[in-house]
Amino acid sequence: MTIPQENIYIHAGPTPELLKTLESVFDLQDKTYTPLYTQEQIQAKCAASDVAVCLALLENKTIVGFAVISPPGSTSRWASCRNRMIRELSAVEVARQFRQQGIATRLLSELFSTVCLEDRIICLSAYSWLWDLAGSGMSRERYRHMLLHLYARFGFASYQTNEPNVCLNPENIFMARIGRNISPKEREGFKWLRFGITPLFRDSL
Repeated sequence: MTIPQENIYIHAGPTPELLKTLESVFDLQDKTYTPLYTQEQIQAKCAASDVAVCLALLENKTIVGFAVISPPGSTSRWASCRNRMIRELSAVEVARQFRQQGIATRLLSELFSTVCLEDRIICLSAYSWLWDLAGSGMSRERYRHMLLHLYARFGFASYQTNEPNVCLNPENIFMARIGRNISPKEREGFKWLRFGITPLFRDSL
């Protein structure tokens, strides 16, 4: 299905009033595909004051894609960042029938234009067991390459880490975008945090 670009609207920070009018194509997916968030979860993310959400809407009525930047979960090692400098790109998803049309790129472009990036470290973890290989028709290697290429366009680079979930599979991805205003000391702290070492750098992170 090819949808004209002008029929897909990108909304950053959707209002509660807009959310009440929306449907979601993700609630209609087949049983072989489980999206990261349901419509109810997307709405909960939008309501949180410390979460940045961007939606792709078909005809301004139906959610067909979304991207979310949020604080790390409370049990995540990234949550130990003392001044909450670290945020996570926790979701980028486009419904199956709307892919290959540049929607993910548009979502990220709009989301990152509304978030203060240069004072933040934005992390992302992409787990291979969540990839929609059946819907994409791609191999794991090709899917992985596609993700690396997409995120690199927005300043993300791959970094080594011993974070347990990332290390469960060698195909998993860990990337980060380190803002230009992050100091050398803070960069050093992030390097050690990636390997679970925090005591020496609690003041910087």
